[in-house]
Amino acid sequence: MAVQFKDYYEVLGVPRGASVDELRKAFRKLARQYHPDVAKDKKVAEDKFKEINEAYEVLSDPAKRRKYDELGPNWKQGAEFRPPPGWQGGQGETFRGGNGQEFHFGGTGFSDFFEQVFGSRRGGGASPFGGRGFENVEDLAERGRDVEGDIMVTLDEAMRGSVRSVTVRSADPTGRGRTETYQVRIPAGVTEGQKLRVPGRGEAGAGGGAAGDLFLRVRLQKHPDFEVENHDLIHETELSPWEAVLGTQLRVPTLEGPVSIKVPPGTQTGQRLRVRGRGLPNRGAERGDLFVRVQVQTPTNVSEKERALWEQLASESKFNPRG
Repeated sequence: MAVQFKDYYEVLGVPRGASVDELRKAFRKLARQYHPDVAKDKKVAEDKFKEINEAYEVLSDPAKRRKYDELGPNWKQGAEFRPPPGWQGGQGETFRGGNGQEFHFGGTGFSDFFEQVFGSRRGGGASPFGGRGFENVEDLAERGRDVEGDIMVTLDEAMRGSVRSVTVRSADPTGRGRTETYQVRIPAGVTEGQKLRVPGRGEAGAGGGAAGDLFLRVRLQKHPDFEVENHDLIHETELSPWEAVLGTQLRVPTLEGPVSIKVPPGTQTGQRLRVRGRGLPNRGAERGDLFVRVQVQTPTNVSEKERALWEQLASESKFNPRG
């Protein structure tokens, strides 16, 4: 299936040789600009935010980026795309079942290009009769194989749970096919890589056998303000040297609105400040925590008066970081 090529570097506005830090900064800037919670045109912002997330999902992952770069730099944004002959960068194009069925997904939050290049549509649960030399295997009931795909889940969905409509298009070797839409429940507290099972929606069985299952693997949508570690959220914030030394009160975001935290005197770069119970739900009634990771920033341009004060501090302070 030919799809439109996605130039992920162009989406993020970075050169092909962009560093990890440059990618992160570009993503955060665009994600804050197009986050549906702050944009005026919600629909346009939602589509753009998904596109930005997909680009960062690929380019921030060293393995995915390497596979993507193997396609070469000569594709044009929006051009019709088919993987070059012999290219093995992705995990395979459309999943083909044992009976020749093809499966394509919609409503998962990823573009058709991502699904074709990076989609995981392999079948599991192989037939117990496959390759065992039964003479009348066609007379035996055979369960259809399982089908896998990816689904992009927002942190809001991971927080509260949701129900999503996912479209599965299947076609047999003659081209005949059908499109079905399933309601997929995303429970609160889902984690990266978790598989959501939709029973009986995989490959059709043979000889009266049951159909396989559909499994959708969770990919948590990237967020401009938070990283995710299991059920904990990580927010990075900057402090001035005097705030780190003297301590301060700080407003930080959570998924439920900003809260005020106390930064203790003597806070160090890289130190984590815990805000209990402000992470994602766990399987029980408990929730993970929010950790505020501190980065102390040093001013690069100072006035003459400021310089004099720093020099006075240097002469009077007995602090020696190398002592």
